[in-house]
Amino acid sequence: MMTDGHVPLKFNELPPEEMLARAHQMYERMATRRTVRDFSDRPVAREIIEQAILTAGSAPSGANHQPWHFAAIQSPDIKLQIREAAEEEERAFYDGRAGAEWLDALKPLGTDDHKPFLETAPWLIAMFAQRRGGVHAGDTRKNYYINESCGIAAGFLIAALHEAGLATLTHTPKPMNFLNDICARPDEEKPFLLIVVGYPAPGAQVPEHALIKKSLEDISSWF
Repeated sequence: MMTDGHVPLKFNELPPEEMLARAHQMYERMATRRTVRDFSDRPVAREIIEQAILTAGSAPSGANHQPWHFAAIQSPDIKLQIREAAEEEERAFYDGRAGAEWLDALKPLGTDDHKPFLETAPWLIAMFAQRRGGVHAGDTRKNYYINESCGIAAGFLIAALHEAGLATLTHTPKPMNFLNDICARPDEEKPFLLIVVGYPAPGAQVPEHALIKKSLEDISSWF
């Protein structure tokens, strides 16, 4: 039974065997995703980034307020500003702000405060979480489940970029408030994530440590 303010659901039911095949194919594709730190400067068409952001924007959110903004950055000058600001924060992080336990956890990945990929990759996508907004652009209502909603949308975005044949890196220098100034975003928006996007550099490598993935038994329970 339909109620006022609702429309019929568009749902394409699949045969069980096709459901399983699609679920397996999706897993096989996503299992090849790796976080990349060696990027090529090969250009990527804006239209591809636009479609990936549209996919992210289709994610579920608290009250359907869609509390996110994506700043897509191609300008070399702005990428340089972001790199300089991020590396300043990262130097403080690796010089002691992180603490010994955190730094020890990062050792197998071989990361440090040098972030050349922030300039080399053709695109950076800065994702901002909006404290206020609403279902329409320009609304100023309170947003709900902001972090949960943005986390889901970020997952959609990473999956869409991988599906399009691009490599990504999620980068979270802390604090990231410099992104508000550089991207001209209001103070009530909180930088949530910086995603580096492009093609991997020829001969790019990933840490062997990153290939370790927990089994289904380790990440799930069934009742």
